[in-house]
Amino acid sequence: MALMLLTEARRPARISTSGELVTLDEQDRGAWDAALIAEGHALVRERIAAVSAGQGHPGRYQILAAINAVHTSASDVRDTDWSQVVTLYDQLAGIDPSPIVALNRAVALAELDGPEVALAEVDRLDLSGYHAYHATRADLLRRLGRSADARAAYEKAIELAGNTAEVAYLTRRRDQLASATSLRH
Repeated sequence: MALMLLTEARRPARISTSGELVTLDEQDRGAWDAALIAEGHALVRERIAAVSAGQGHPGRYQILAAINAVHTSASDVRDTDWSQVVTLYDQLAGIDPSPIVALNRAVALAELDGPEVALAEVDRLDLSGYHAYHATRADLLRRLGRSADARAAYEKAIELAGNTAEVAYLTRRRDQLASATSLRH
């Protein structure tokens, strides 16, 4: 329930008025539903207290709710406790060692240890048919100044993306690479 509440709380900020995906770091946190966040946080705290009291172990959805609670606790993306997010993804990988979990962990790792460390993690994953893999690589490559590689990764992500909001976002990011390159010349 906490995961659903925290996910729903961010829904109004996820898509721009033009229909483009808005990533977590670009979302207007003032548009998030504070009441849903408070309710979700209370449920996460209840579960943490129960686990601390020896009442079971956290499962996949409880850990995902905790990750969302960390994100929704930060008033600005720069205030996010990335070490806690990475630790939670480490716990999640212990019960769900999937490449998708590893990809999401790498996104958090980029904020904690830098894009080069994260890219090394991402490049070990076998997710070539998954648009988010290519979008993540593109962002990391862009942050490393590897524009040509980033452009190719954005192109692959656009090709594989499943909805218009994601395609619009990825296209804008790809096109920003061209603008940034032309400004340097």
